[in-house]
Order: sequence, then structure tokens, then C-alpha cells
Amino acid sequence: MAKSRFQYDLPDHPVEYGVEVDIDSLKVDEDAQRGLNLKRAKSIADGLITDALGSIVVSERADGDRYVVDGMHRTEACRIRGLRTIKAEIHYGLNQQQEATLFLIKNREAAKVSTLDEYRVGLTAGDALCVSVDRVLKNHGLGLGSSSTNSVGAVSAVLRITRQYGPEILDRTLNVVEAAWGRDKESWDGVILGGVAMFLGRHGSSVDDDELGKKMLKRGLAARWRSEALTRASNGGYNNSGTGSRESQCYQMVIESWNKGRTAANRVG
Repeated sequence: MAKSRFQYDLPDHPVEYGVEVDIDSLKVDEDAQRGLNLKRAKSIADGLITDALGSIVVSERADGDRYVVDGMHRTEACRIRGLRTIKAEIHYGLNQQQEATLFLIKNREAAKVSTLDEYRVGLTAGDALCVSVDRVLKNHGLGLGSSSTNSVGAVSAVLRITRQYGPEILDRTLNVVEAAWGRDKESWDGVILGGVAMFLGRHGSSVDDDELGKKMLKRGLAARWRSEALTRASNGGYNNSGTGSRESQCYQMVIESWNKGRTAANRVG
């Protein structure tokens, strides 16, 4: 079983099972769970078998409002089909942050939750990894989840870098690639970020970030870096063409760029 990306913890609280709840009374807090995919809800509605619905998970807050924590698409499917009630497992006394944690607990073994959804909800839950990543990205004026000038699409890479090397290395990695190629969606490529982070994680104490960025630029633009890393990894055979291998090749390219023109005594690697 794969190890979960995040740590989950909930206080003891009352839970009631098999409660029939009014669908129209239920609310959704999208900061505490994924966004609604209406197409998916309609697909569920088309093949809905009410006896196989199971129970959704609901949080009843202190003010009496009830929020769907897990089962939003089943709930919407029932609404589409005109059903008035659905069975629920009701949790009492949780706040928004704890609801987000409960969502992650209920979905941590489910492939249906994307890394971005888990990150976003983990941020609401106050997960230390997510909070660290968010802080670093905001300091750079960057978002997470789509590839653009001001947003990093490589969600898994950013989380992995922070988990393995810490937020300081993520911060320096973003500094280096921006020093090399500016703010461009190609700059935030996951393979490049991973390779630079690996280099900084191993040799960062003897490296100036701005100088490293300039040396990397001399080798070529970001698109060329990615292409060369892929080619070098593929030349090692089919089994060496995965993300880890491409990042390792990018790491070697960073070493080569940094060492170029240096005496043997001042080289790394």
C-alpha cells in the first residue's frame, strides 16, 4: 500500500450512522473538498441504483448547517433524479479545517482524488506540507495547478521537492529557474524543477543561485533542457525513461552547467 502524502488527525467526536437526510438541506464547502464535476454527477444519475448508493458523509456544524464531506457527486446525482433524501453518516462538532481532514481520511486510499484536490483540501486542513508549499509559492507570486506564466502545473513535483528537501530548497529552485529563463510556463516544468532541487539539495551550500541560473541559460532555454533530459533518459533504455530518470538526467545537466569553466578543486559532483 502506498504511503499517504499527508498526515491526518481528528479529535474524538460524535458520529451517527444511517441517518436519512433531506438533500436540499445539504451544503457544500469547496474549500473543504473537491469541486463539483457536473458531468460526472450526470453520469452517476444516468445509471443510478438507489439500493447501491451507500451512505454519504456529512458534517453538522455548531450552527446546525450540514455540509457534504464525501459523496457530493452521489448527492447531486440524486438531486438530478428528483430524490428528496439520502442516507448519511453524520459527524458532529467539526470545524471547516477538521472537515477537510475528514475528507482526506475518507479518500486517502481512493484513486479518484487528484493530487491537486488533495493538496487544495490539505491546505484547508492545515497540513504542514501543503502550508509550506503554499507559503513558498505565494512569496513568488505563483499559483499551483495549471501551467502558465504565474502558475506551476507540476503539482506532484512541487510536493515531492518540499517533502524530500524542505521548503527552503523549493524556494531556491524557483529562484534558480526564474533567474535562468524568467517567468514562463516552460520554466516551471516538473522535470527541470526536480533536477534543480536535487542539485541544490546535494550541493546547495556551495552554490550561488543567480550564478547557477545564468550558467543554465547558457546551455539553452527550458524547452531544450526538458528535451535533452528526456533524450538522455530514453537512451538508457525503456525502463530508464520515467520521471525519476529524467530528473536524474536533468540533475547531471545542472552539474555539468555549474562545473563548466571551473577548476577541478571548485567542481561539484
